[in-house]
Amino acid sequence: MIHPDTEVRFISPEKGYGVVASKFIPKGTITWVQDDLDQIFKRDQISCMTPLIKQFLTKYSFRNKNGDYVLCWDNAKFVNHSFTPSCFSTSYDFEIAIRDIHPGEELTDDYGYLNVEEPFTCIDENVFRKTVYPDDLLRFHKEWDALLLEQSQEVLKKDQILLDFIPTKTWGEFMNAVYNPTQMRSILECYYEESSIHK
Repeated sequence: MIHPDTEVRFISPEKGYGVVASKFIPKGTITWVQDDLDQIFKRDQISCMTPLIKQFLTKYSFRNKNGDYVLCWDNAKFVNHSFTPSCFSTSYDFEIAIRDIHPGEELTDDYGYLNVEEPFTCIDENVFRKTVYPDDLLRFHKEWDALLLEQSQEVLKKDQILLDFIPTKTWGEFMNAVYNPTQMRSILECYYEESSIHK
């Protein structure tokens, strides 16, 4: 479930469509939660699909830690990649805004934590990373964990519109980890182990 104060707009010929804020979304806001309407496809299901459907699925889905493909049922599937994202995933099946997102600004993710199957070169953002690799989680998880830990206090300070979509147990574990940082789950838990060698 994508945050309701968002909409899909055409971004550019290079990017195509993306998700932008329709109202101000402050840092610490939960911007997406995986919910029961999101479709999960096992790898053996995908092998039976037509090439066109496979192409669509790989373009608009991400792979979870089990190697399954998750296709968001709503506009979340249009969230674009950025090496300087406005949102960041957690290992608790929700994402947070890591900076203020103003109306008209894109909600973006770093695809490096989405278990891509093949490397792909991105639009140059004047940062040292130019390509997303299947093993980015292995290389950057410590840096990303530190970022998420730094932002986690902000999450508890906000009135979260999407809170009802997070299982009570999961939210309790996250809150406990905010107050006991050594218990915060690493984003490395999202890594699909075979992604770096899968062809």
